[in-house]
Amino acid sequence: VQLQASGGGLVQAGGSLRLSCEASGRTFSSNTVAWFRQAPGKEREFVAALTMSDGQGFYGDSVKGRFTIFRDGGKITVYLQMNSAKPEDTAVYYCALVKRRLINSVVHTSGAYDYWGQGTQVTVSS
Repeated sequence: VQLQASGGGLVQAGGSLRLSCEASGRTFSSNTVAWFRQAPGKEREFVAALTMSDGQGFYGDSVKGRFTIFRDGGKITVYLQMNSAKPEDTAVYYCALVKRRLINSVVHTSGAYDYWGQGTQVTVSS
């Protein structure tokens, strides 16, 4: 499985940005796709996850109510819609995938994911 993340860029505080994660190779309807982010000098942080079998979304506390994770029903593409962006959202964003439906208690754990994209830089200016 190869993951291609795209859509990063520069956005002003309060603005919006949409990230895309496209999967190729063997993928399954039961997988879980997530976004994580890492800012310089900080640990990797869970942003959001989507269980493909039922479309359930999970969010980190810092983005809840501002970000939305959703999929393109016809393709293996997952999006992260970022609204009301804040300077603290500045980071490299990575998409990740695991070929099973994760239970709720571990969707936020980076070690649960087997495949990772290359990352896309998001910069939010104040």
